[in-house]
This record gives sequence, structure tokens and C-alpha cells, in this order.
Amino acid sequence: MAGTHATAPLTSSLSKLQSLNGLFAIHKKQGPTSADVLNKLKETLLKEAGVQNPNPRKRKKQSLKMGHGGTLDSAASGVLVVGVGNGTKMLSTMLAGSKKYTAVAELGKATDTLDATGSVTEEKDFKHITHSDLEEKLKSFVGNIMQVPPLYSALKKDGQRLSVLLKKGQKVEAKPARSVIVHNLILQEFKLPYFTLEIECGGGFYVRSLVDDLGKALSSCAHVKQLIRTKQGQFTLEQHTLYEDQWTLEHIVKSLHPCAESDHSPNTVAAPEAGP
Repeated sequence: MAGTHATAPLTSSLSKLQSLNGLFAIHKKQGPTSADVLNKLKETLLKEAGVQNPNPRKRKKQSLKMGHGGTLDSAASGVLVVGVGNGTKMLSTMLAGSKKYTAVAELGKATDTLDATGSVTEEKDFKHITHSDLEEKLKSFVGNIMQVPPLYSALKKDGQRLSVLLKKGQKVEAKPARSVIVHNLILQEFKLPYFTLEIECGGGFYVRSLVDDLGKALSSCAHVKQLIRTKQGQFTLEQHTLYEDQWTLEHIVKSLHPCAESDHSPNTVAAPEAGP
């Protein structure tokens, strides 16, 4: 009988976990992929609920219905929106919605991945570039613009990610330019060879492509040194994001933005409470 009483709270905890429906935000650290971070979150929660040796990659009965709303590059950190239960149906709005980033870029060096994880493919002089030159060029990248996605990306060809195909040594053609929207571009800091941008953009936008294009427009080259997503939809890094030590059922219940019960539309999210 003692064993039955001991497992009852765990069973209850698992049931509560599986009954969650809504959206919340976690902090993705630099290094792992977004999928790796999501699997670690699932594993952490299932272990807390008493599931022995959980495998987050297998869709078992005790598994969690969970997904994320927009891939962050391995080298990037910041806000990763997670949908749980019926909240996964609302993730498409996160993919299409507004996002904010802070990016540190380095002038004078181009890489194959367009960020610091890649190999340097070109080096050019940058000493001619001034603060006003950069501010002036930024104006042409605001509004609806055409942008070619990076070769190393989460975009797919024949069901496989372009980045995976490239790492296998296969030849990959660049995807055609597509229309993306940039709401705001602010030059926060300029100290050659580095500059820092604050970017507010819509879905499908690549900061790495922006920095690469900016470098070329300035008669030089550039790549992203550091990238942080500070906002995705209504979720901000300061107010809504759960760090790894907060990946518990208690913290998620407190921060969950539930599906609005008054509307059965899968894209409806209850209005979030204001942060502290």
C-alpha cells in the first residue's frame, strides 16, 4: 500500500502536465539547437513528473505534446516560445509574428554560415566605414525588403534541412529572394570593427542575411558575432522567459498564457498579464 501512496502524487503531477494548454517562453542558451532545447525541457518535466528514463523524441502515451514557435540558430540565444497541448496549434502565429533581436556584427570578415560558427571565406578593408555611413545604409533595409535566406538554415530541400545537406558535403543552391518586413532598425553601438543593432522584424527574416547584405552595401563584408532574440510575439526576455532552473511544472503553470476559452479558434491566445 505504501508504494501506491508514493506514486499517487507523481501520477497526479503527470496528469496535470499533460492537461496544460497554452504558450510560454523559455530561454535558449548559446550552443544547442532549438530542437535539443525543447527535448531537454520535455525530459526535465517528465522526470519531475516521475517518468522513468523519458525519451522526449518518442511519442509515447506518457509523452508531452509540445513544440516551439520559430527556430533560433544554434549560436543564438534568447526567447524561444513553446506551445503545450492545444497551444501547439497557435505556434504558426508565433512564426509569422513580430520579433526583436540584438545583434553584434563584425565588419571585414565574411563566413560561410554568415555567423561566427563558420569558416572565414573573405576578408576586406573596413576602416573607411563611418557611423553615419552605417546609419545611412540602414535606412534602405527598413520596410518591405527582398532577402535571400542563408544557405546554412532551417529551410528544407526534399525534406532535409539545408544546413544538414551542406554538412554532408552536398551542393545546395541558394533559395530565391523573398519578401520580408523590417519594422525598425537601430544602431546601438559603433566601434570598428564591431557594431550592434536592435532589429524588429516579421516572420521569415534572417538577421545573418541582413548583416551580410549590410557589409556588401558598405563596400566591405560582415558576419554576425552574437545574436539574442529579446522578444517574440508578446513574450519578452525580461518579463516572460523561464531559465533552465525554472523548468518546473509550478513555474510553467504560473507563466502559461492559456488558450482563450471564449473562442475555439486555434490561433487565439489569452491576453498576457503585464510583467513586473
